[in-house]
Amino acid sequence: MTIPTEQELKNILEALLFVADAPISIERIKSVIPADLKTIKDMLSRLISEYEERDGAIFLMEVAGGYQIRTKPEYAEWVKKFVQPNPLRMSKAALETLTIIAYKQPIIRSEVEYIRGVDSGGILRTLLELKLIRVLGRKDIPGRPLIYSTTKRFLEIFGLKNLRELPTPEEIKGLVNPLLPVRKDPDQMPLIPDEDNEDIPKDTLINEDDKNILT
Repeated sequence: MTIPTEQELKNILEALLFVADAPISIERIKSVIPADLKTIKDMLSRLISEYEERDGAIFLMEVAGGYQIRTKPEYAEWVKKFVQPNPLRMSKAALETLTIIAYKQPIIRSEVEYIRGVDSGGILRTLLELKLIRVLGRKDIPGRPLIYSTTKRFLEIFGLKNLRELPTPEEIKGLVNPLLPVRKDPDQMPLIPDEDNEDIPKDTLINEDDKNILT
């Protein structure tokens, strides 16, 4: 296979991005195109700029550890009318549980339930079915409970490049009106307390640097 010219490389990249049904990583692209990682990344950056300059209905976004062509939010109403997608619907309890896992991963069920104050087994199964969380393995403590973390699909759904882009607890607190009374009912989203770092399994989507930023 011959090495593509600069223009050919850009066209090939655009074609791959167009047919992909999920964000594709630079490593995945390199397995198809005979070019080095830096060249591919530089060309992707150029494509991002070209889409921005074009100011059309689509743009190229770095998300979930890869790149994906997306439609602009202002045209979402028209796109929904055309494709009639099944929206991802989550209960308040599911969103609350997912938030806890996102900020505290890797985490086991009992830790989630300690923070929420209620049984969370059913919700964890739902999040697994939606592929928003995954099982990393089992924790080496009595009972060997399952360890949970978020997935690349979680990043994709929420438009995040990686977990570093999650808002910090301070930023979240800044969205809360301090004049509002504190609710005590079970539906209230609890503040996620700080806790000591534990041994983190190697098979996880978050590294030690990310964990230090998020906790």
